[in-house]
Amino acid sequence: MASRMAEKQTGYQQGRRSQIRAGQANPAAKAVEASHASIRAVLLLILGFALALVHALPLRAEGETVKSHGFAEFGTLKYPEGFAHFEYVNPEAPKGGELSISAVGTFDSMNPFTRNGRAGALASNHFESLLVESYDEPGSYYGLIAESLEYPPSQDWVVFNLRPEARFSDGSPVTADDVVFSHNILLDQGLQSYAEAVRKRIPKAEALGPHQVKFYFSPDFPRRAMISQVAGTPVFSKAWFEADPENRRLDEPRLDPGIGSGPYILEKAEINQRITYRRNPDYWGKDLNVNIGRHNYDTIRVEYFGDSIAAMEGFKAGVYTLRPENSSKSWATSYDFEAVANGNVIKDEIPDGNVPAANGFVMNLLRPKFQDIRVREAVQLAFNFEWTNESLQYGLFRHRSSFWQDSALEAKGIPQGRELEVLTALADQIDPAILTSEPVMAHSSKPKRPNDRRNLRRAMQLLDEAGWAVNGEGLRQNAEGEVLKIEFLLDSPTLERIVGPYVSNLRAMGIDAVLNRVDYAQYTSRRREKEFDMISTAYPMALEPSTGLYQYFGSEAHEFSVFNPAGLADPAVDALIDNIVDAKTQAELHSNAQALDRVLRAKRFMVPTWYLDVSWVAYWKQYAYPENLPPYDTGLLDLWWVDADREAELKASGALR
Repeated sequence: MASRMAEKQTGYQQGRRSQIRAGQANPAAKAVEASHASIRAVLLLILGFALALVHALPLRAEGETVKSHGFAEFGTLKYPEGFAHFEYVNPEAPKGGELSISAVGTFDSMNPFTRNGRAGALASNHFESLLVESYDEPGSYYGLIAESLEYPPSQDWVVFNLRPEARFSDGSPVTADDVVFSHNILLDQGLQSYAEAVRKRIPKAEALGPHQVKFYFSPDFPRRAMISQVAGTPVFSKAWFEADPENRRLDEPRLDPGIGSGPYILEKAEINQRITYRRNPDYWGKDLNVNIGRHNYDTIRVEYFGDSIAAMEGFKAGVYTLRPENSSKSWATSYDFEAVANGNVIKDEIPDGNVPAANGFVMNLLRPKFQDIRVREAVQLAFNFEWTNESLQYGLFRHRSSFWQDSALEAKGIPQGRELEVLTALADQIDPAILTSEPVMAHSSKPKRPNDRRNLRRAMQLLDEAGWAVNGEGLRQNAEGEVLKIEFLLDSPTLERIVGPYVSNLRAMGIDAVLNRVDYAQYTSRRREKEFDMISTAYPMALEPSTGLYQYFGSEAHEFSVFNPAGLADPAVDALIDNIVDAKTQAELHSNAQALDRVLRAKRFMVPTWYLDVSWVAYWKQYAYPENLPPYDTGLLDLWWVDADREAELKASGALR
């Protein structure tokens, strides 16, 4: 799923999130694609939760503390204090039954924060944060573990008032000490890039009492994202960690996930086979207004498969029963079995109001060969989207150009107004053509054959100009005799058929290009260490972007941050991110984001690929969902439920066991 809170979605609650965008993994596979960074499927929520939450209610007199039941980034909250439930839930949704989904690959840990190995799907489901997001209003959050929060107009600090009834799954209370401990252990044992950034921004956290915690913020950074930063921190049990600190480190793999305060607990983890979560009958928060109509399954089961073909066959056989689809080929050709024809399996396209994730092929800018923008543009020109879409993807996708495609944050036309002012202030740090030109668009290609000769001729001219001449063996080499080599690293057979023709086009230009598909563990390790030339990945973007942009595109930790796969470091980009984080109005936010979008596209470090504005979901008909699904989440994991009558009908007919 690509949530409007995209920065958050790749974070701690990512396993809990349920919206899927085609071309990306399903909720389980995405948590397994914590594969491609079991930490990425983790730590970005914290930085990324910083997307929203600053002006909850109109401020009172200057100097007077604001107290609220939630936050809204801009304007006011939709739901008043004491609201009964979110409008998009079915408050009468029945409890019971099982959600069964799939994951492709392997796992060797149930600790989603480990730096080694691969975490199991949905492993972060145990943990809750102080606030919870709303799915029908961008940038709005409401009290979960915290029943309220207080802060001064200056936002120099924030105090969260915890619910006294909040409990971990072992029955012990959730206290302010647990919140402070969670914040600190993430600094001590979390990712280096995360810890360095947070220490500078949040110098102190303290418990004021058993149910009151205070965070102090550095005066050297914009205030907009500070409160949301800490509001999104997952809360761990201090007592559990301290009972055996040597074997319960946050950064090491372990099959015991620890205890959290969430609605589900781990029932059983069978390595590389399946994971089963059970709804906690004693879940402390089941009657909260933010939870009414949610968390409806008794169990959630994740079945593991060695590859996508086996996973599809498992769905047909009813081994698992709900499948967010991530393959255009499967969506177009694999649902011709009897259960679909007789209505037992439903194919659904659910509208998606989020910003499409910025999918594409990313170049590692830490490699010297990609320092020349002419080389990067040539590499872009080798990809033929039109042929790929029509010949391999059944014409189902649209071509992406913008990092905020089809949203108010997308750069369009010649820069004007506030956007032009922002860019002009950076005129000595950016290509001057940006000020007078339309934004860089994804190039068009002819769909009749994999290689568009016009684009390849232009690409080869750029390589000539960049000093990569063709040698006697037909390969590009520079003045030092170094051959231009590009390894495209993959771990997915689904993408292999897409990337293969692209690599062939690179070779036709004289580049010594190879496609190297490795196992999941090796891919994860090499991606973390930035030991690759190019990979296929996605930047989950948000309607209200904030500090997560530092992680995606900022210079601060670009050499080792797993969130910045391109290794991008540029002072103009840093300044533009500062402007976004410091935005005071939505109009100001949009103008600054448009400027950043324009500059990022001009950097040409990513080959833009495809996107959809719907989520593909196939499911056996025992599932049901609310009539008014929210625009920013399909709610597969927490809004849907099992219809017992339909389930009984399927079993009575022999369609399901």
